[in-house]
Amino acid sequence: MMMNSVVLELLNAQMNKEFYSWYLYLSVSTYFNSQDLEGFEQWTNTQAQEELMHGMKIYNYLLERKGAVEFRQIEKPPLIWDSPIAAVQAIYEHERSLSVTIHEILKVAREHADYSAEVFLHWFITEQLEEEVMADRVLQKLKMVGDNSGAMLMLDSQITKIVATGAAKVNQNA
Repeated sequence: MMMNSVVLELLNAQMNKEFYSWYLYLSVSTYFNSQDLEGFEQWTNTQAQEELMHGMKIYNYLLERKGAVEFRQIEKPPLIWDSPIAAVQAIYEHERSLSVTIHEILKVAREHADYSAEVFLHWFITEQLEEEVMADRVLQKLKMVGDNSGAMLMLDSQITKIVATGAAKVNQNA
């Protein structure tokens, strides 16, 4: 079954947004590296790899459906952040915007009876919820820490453990 042209266009746009997410997380990871916050750097670097995988998941889906893949210019993310809070706030807001667009694609897929796309998008909806929750939790903890450098180092250490636990869970599920 041929893909509906509107669904195809929206999925191509989403693929581009996922690749931008990869850039955004890498930018924030680079910032955390410059701040010697290794836990935050590991977290954002791991998330960057996930975002790349999301873009590739859409790419492969489009190929499976014989849809035309459209490569678009990837916007350059900000490279300088005022604070860890500002960096994670940008991530959180971006994740929320991704959720909105994925829900919109699902709505359009339903309107065009593209049930294959609907099933495909369910994975992204679940994934986006997880990513929004994690970004929000990190953001709220950063706000609690404020300018307390000792608390920031403790939080950075805690984030390192979360990343390691997440990697262990992924390896168990593989």
